Amino acid sequence: MIYRFFFITVAAVLLPLQWETDFTTAKQKASESHKNILLYFSGSDWCAPCIQTRKNYLDSETFSAMAETKLVLLNADFPRRKANQLSAEQQAKNDALAEKYNPDGEFPLTILLDENGKVIRKWSGKPKTSVQEFTDEVRSLCSK
Repeated sequence: MIYRFFFITVAAVLLPLQWETDFTTAKQKASESHKNILLYFSGSDWCAPCIQTRKNYLDSETFSAMAETKLVLLNADFPRRKANQLSAEQQAKNDALAEKYNPDGEFPLTILLDENGKVIRKWSGKPKTSVQEFTDEVRSLCSK
């Protein structure tokens, strides 16, 4: 009798990461779970480096596996196409985040915050390292 065993890798069972859109909710979750917050400013429908960063880095299996245990993810999106417009309430929330954390309007801008909202590190533009190196850097900063 031949037995076949199938092993499912961790990456295969990872669910898509949960991205918060409300800073208060993200801070509450981070405080309760003792995680850092990764705040990502993006222009999801017009900013090519934003789209590439999200697809190639933040949605990668490597980053996702680390983020699941270390981060609460917060996206402040600024779409331009009419079809992707945000609600007035969400736009106001994103504008408030931009005023505090991204006054120069950089896209993409990735910011690692502690659970209280204090800036630990900022990355302007698309990361210039490999996904593994970027993930390792974020992980090491979360350990401090």
